Amino acid sequence: MILYIDPSVMTYAIQAIAGIVIAIGAFFGIYFRKAKKKINNKLGIDENRNKEVESDEIVVKKNK
Repeated sequence: MILYIDPSVMTYAIQAIAGIVIAIGAFFGIYFRKAKKKINNKLGIDENRNKEVESDEIVVKKNK
């Protein structure tokens, strides 16, 4: 018995599998970040401690 799978069905299946993989990756990425933030808060760790932050001030000089 020879099975025939229509190319459009395979394209749909590949897209569905890719969508599931991306959704699972996003799910774990979001919840890993939330869990890491909760653990850091409980342990008193500041992840922004050594980062440099620029000010939001905008200075406009007028030419006379």
